[in-house]
Amino acid sequence: MKKTTIYVLILGIITSTISCKKDFLQVKQNAKVVQITAADCQAILDNYDIMNSEYPSHGELSSDDYFVLSANAIGNGENQQFYRWEPNAQVLAGADYSWAIPYLIVYNANVVIQAVEKEPGALDQTTLNGLKGSALFFRANMFYQLAQLYTKQYDPNTANQDLGIPVRTDPSISVESSRGSVQQTYDQIIKDFKEAIELLPNTSSKASRPNKAAAYAALAKTYLTMGNYTDAGSYANECLKIYSSLMDYNTLNQVSSTPFVRFNSEVIFQSYMQAKSITQPNTQAFVDLDLYNSYASDDLRKSLFFKPKTGGYRFSGSYNQTTVSNFFNGIAVDEVYLIRAECNARNGKIIEAMNDLNTLLVTRWKSGTYVNMTASNAEDALIKVLTERRKELIFRGRRWTDLKRLNKDIRFQKTLIRNVDGATYTLPPNDLRYSLLLPLVALNYSSLQQNPR
Repeated sequence: MKKTTIYVLILGIITSTISCKKDFLQVKQNAKVVQITAADCQAILDNYDIMNSEYPSHGELSSDDYFVLSANAIGNGENQQFYRWEPNAQVLAGADYSWAIPYLIVYNANVVIQAVEKEPGALDQTTLNGLKGSALFFRANMFYQLAQLYTKQYDPNTANQDLGIPVRTDPSISVESSRGSVQQTYDQIIKDFKEAIELLPNTSSKASRPNKAAAYAALAKTYLTMGNYTDAGSYANECLKIYSSLMDYNTLNQVSSTPFVRFNSEVIFQSYMQAKSITQPNTQAFVDLDLYNSYASDDLRKSLFFKPKTGGYRFSGSYNQTTVSNFFNGIAVDEVYLIRAECNARNGKIIEAMNDLNTLLVTRWKSGTYVNMTASNAEDALIKVLTERRKELIFRGRRWTDLKRLNKDIRFQKTLIRNVDGATYTLPPNDLRYSLLLPLVALNYSSLQQNPR
């Protein structure tokens, strides 16, 4: 590839050589013009330890996938506050993975987008398209991740008034951050993903790199969150046209503590969330027992996803091949089948919904034991799909979003209950606490409005 210089405004640092992510927001604002190449842009996007890692996990921390007998089991006081759904639960530490690293990812994406747009054209268009498409994907994906934590559930009736997240599309420090609306947040997410689809190749040589299939799937997930089941189903279908490989769980080691290989054949886009507080072996976090007992004996997920520990079970089913922390929260084929199945059920396509569900589940059960599910009507199909979604996507960072969106439907509302340290805590449907408080670092560096309580 011909080496061509690209000029871009950098905030006093070259992001591809950041050695200390935690200090990102501490950087002196002495911006200057430096030169980076297209190769530098690719290096920024390929920096796995930044662009694909330590995604926000406070939704998972607050969800009902697990329980502890004592709040001390999940670490510091902040984590305990999130576990108890305290109204003032807030990240108080400095720059961290709940805010600063996500916006570092956004910043890096904006650096690449700006660089590519300033490129005079000496490079081939395919190279430029790949760089810009990848950056757009990373930006939209992180906007989506943050919206799940810090905004209200998307509601078309209130989305133009509800507070969104800061949607930064320029790396310049002279652009002041503002929250805008939930509608503006999702409009930008959709715009970025759609543009990425037009620029990216169908697949990529590494699952850590964005591709068209991943962008289709991410857009499907976005529309599902918004309650647009027609578009969600359509984009899920487009993804599966490109890539639809499912693992046969019968081929996996049932007793292994890490039965799933990182970058396995189902992974379309690889990323993971920082979840040490609920996953370290020395904690006393247990998988929800009702959830564990919902798996049939011939369902291989029961032995692959969970391993016994004194007093209950721990999770062992991460697609990130770890027992310690950093659970997979990327995009995999199984989720895309579940998105299409849910959309088919909600749109009255009962046979198609069950076909999608059965295509997935037959690969999850012991060979020769699975009996295809049927549904008597669309609601029955939807219930079956949502039940399996709950069981398939455990500890992938999806539960908090699912609770928020399903709480909008009286049929699926759930009041969460914690019993810990001799006290009982509850989180009713649609409570304001489903929008987490912005971290202190976000407020210290801006005039952003805090979420109401």
